[in-house]
Amino acid sequence: MKIEINARKREAQGTGASRRLRRTGNVPGILYGGNKDAVTIELNQKELYQHLTNEAFHASILTLKLDGAVEEVLLRAFNMHPWKGHVQHIDFQRVSKDRKIHMKVPLHFVNAEKSPGVKEQGGVANHVINELDVTCLPDDLPGFIEVDMGHLGIGHSIHVKELKLPKGVEPVLHKGDNPVVATVIQPVLVTEEEETAAEAVPAAEVPTTEQAQPDAAAEAAAGDKAAKPGAKPGDKPGDKSAADKGGKPGEKAAEKKEKK
Repeated sequence: MKIEINARKREAQGTGASRRLRRTGNVPGILYGGNKDAVTIELNQKELYQHLTNEAFHASILTLKLDGAVEEVLLRAFNMHPWKGHVQHIDFQRVSKDRKIHMKVPLHFVNAEKSPGVKEQGGVANHVINELDVTCLPDDLPGFIEVDMGHLGIGHSIHVKELKLPKGVEPVLHKGDNPVVATVIQPVLVTEEEETAAEAVPAAEVPTTEQAQPDAAAEAAAGDKAAKPGAKPGDKPGDKSAADKGGKPGEKAAEKKEKK
């Protein structure tokens, strides 16, 4: 499917110029690569946003119309506003028909509901990756790669090297790698007995505020024991005991005899 997009050369550059451009409903961008110099461009916000909602726009050779000239390009990067949903900036790369490109291609999973693992054994299809890094010539770039899960049983998987890739398309893998693409797994079922048992298990005991803090009465009792002889229960630490307040034993009795 051929996708066309319109752009214009952008003369003003810099943060301020880009901000003013966005206020007018346009998006700043750049076109680079090939044997030509990089060109700063601008595109219509609404048109660009509609293209970005199309899956094929992200993994296809695009036709960029730039001031009457036509360029074959790839979408390389774009930035979105964090909450407004507006495109802030976009990058395109020129392609040469005789030079291989490196792209991420979306995976389309089919026939999972017909597989023995799902239909007969009650399993669940699990998509481990949703896109695949490939390398190929621009004319061989597929819009998507199909993953047939129709033969999988529970516990069985499809690996990258088992995929049927279009002619001229090769996966980008590290030496010895063969990652899992999709599998059928046994769903985890929680029975009523297991739920009841889980509810019956007491939660870990956490000391309450009252338990965590020493009892006030216990503190008072400890203080009383540490008080001087004759001190009354509840006297604050440092208070003089009754004996201290009255002087040494026998002093008052001697004073009374002398008065008589």
